[in-house]
Amino acid sequence: MKEGYFHRLTKQTPTRLWINNPTGCEMEQAIAAGAINSTTNPSYCARLIKEEPDYIRHVIDDVIQEIEDDNIAADLVYQRAASRLMNCFISLYKQSRGTCGYVTIQGDPGEDEDSDAIVNAALRHNALGKNYMAKIPVTMAGAQAIERLIPRDIPICATEVFSVSQAVYICELYKRIASQSGKHPLFYVTHITGIFDEYLTGIVGCNNINIAPEVLMSAGCVVAREEYRILKERGYETTMLGGGARGAQHFTELVSGNVHITINWSTAKQIIDTDGPVVSRINARVQEDILSELSNKLPDFQRAFYENALSPEEFKDFGPVRFFRDMFLKGYNNLLQEIAKRRVQQGATTRT
Repeated sequence: MKEGYFHRLTKQTPTRLWINNPTGCEMEQAIAAGAINSTTNPSYCARLIKEEPDYIRHVIDDVIQEIEDDNIAADLVYQRAASRLMNCFISLYKQSRGTCGYVTIQGDPGEDEDSDAIVNAALRHNALGKNYMAKIPVTMAGAQAIERLIPRDIPICATEVFSVSQAVYICELYKRIASQSGKHPLFYVTHITGIFDEYLTGIVGCNNINIAPEVLMSAGCVVAREEYRILKERGYETTMLGGGARGAQHFTELVSGNVHITINWSTAKQIIDTDGPVVSRINARVQEDILSELSNKLPDFQRAFYENALSPEEFKDFGPVRFFRDMFLKGYNNLLQEIAKRRVQQGATTRT
């Protein structure tokens, strides 16, 4: 039988597949296809409400019988949904002796500016199992939380990275704290490619900016390659994780590097069905005219691409970071609304 794309990828390159926000069925298919870890985010349960309503409503109904506070209930529902993934990935964790088989969980996005809340959520979620990985945004509050979690040896996925400045800042922080504490937990830095392209497309549309579509849609991968080049050259103790994909190109354009990439199963299935060759693209150099056009016409691209173009204090208000967080807030609010709705239907007590 012919090997699938991701199996060939694993044999030929250090690039690895992670699966993002999977349903139960997608999770099993992804593991069979070669996925080594899974990411989730605060929109995960909102997706399950659409894709696996019977499953997640059963989880919600159980939780609201135990918990009166809707916010605490939402966190517990998310934990139980993520635990299902952790249970399926635990065999990979054991077989790999802790190098893979992880599932990331990200806390309530409404608490993203509270480092204490981020730390408390990570410690709470860490009790779920050995293959838990904390997923924390690279903002000032997130960085403060990461600084406190490294000495506890908790695996970390630093997320919501849209700029080289964020990537370098958090890698330098990890280097300093790991050296001081003697703890070196697994550490991934996630560059959000497709969401960046989506954000810039909105900016172009709102401001009637004249830029070729093919140039515009290269922006996320151009920044990702620059980030990879810098992290590799400086020898940071991290693995870059591509994320926020909106198409197959956000995987295939980063192939062959020591890069892991998380994608939805729909995108993975598209790549599998296309069954193209494994082609090295991570080291492709951007043409100067394309870099100039992106930089001159899109100030947010310039802030993303050039090191030190953003200060740490600016991270949380960087346009694509806010854009991404708004998606998470919407998804998490959908879960809270479903919990309130199920309470009415089940006659359960509520407290917010």
